[in-house]
Amino acid sequence: MARTLNEVMKSLPKARRAKVEARAAELIAEEASLQDLRKAFGLTQVTMAKKLKVGQDTVSRVEKRTDMLLSTLSGYVEAMGGELNLVAEFPNRPPVRLQMLEPLAKRAVPARRKKAKRA
Repeated sequence: MARTLNEVMKSLPKARRAKVEARAAELIAEEASLQDLRKAFGLTQVTMAKKLKVGQDTVSRVEKRTDMLLSTLSGYVEAMGGELNLVAEFPNRPPVRLQMLEPLAKRAVPARRKKAKRA
């Protein structure tokens, strides 16, 4: 007869069970989605929308995307109080933290161009 995961976990020594549970939590944390992060911080899409100065529908779309601009992702993370770091990993070399991302608050906002008047 097959045993459930709960049965297997209960049969493990406490120290081993604690190690398994800790590693499982690490793996889950590594794979958190933007929606998971937002919920973990107790934030709603409406709250995020206000922080980002966008509509709730935009937050919903961002959370569903699998491909987005780094500035979009950085802004989303910063709205939750975090900081986005970009690390490049290569074989046989230590990881390299790319310095191209700076907090949105520190970025210079480009001036809008005035449209040329047509004659």
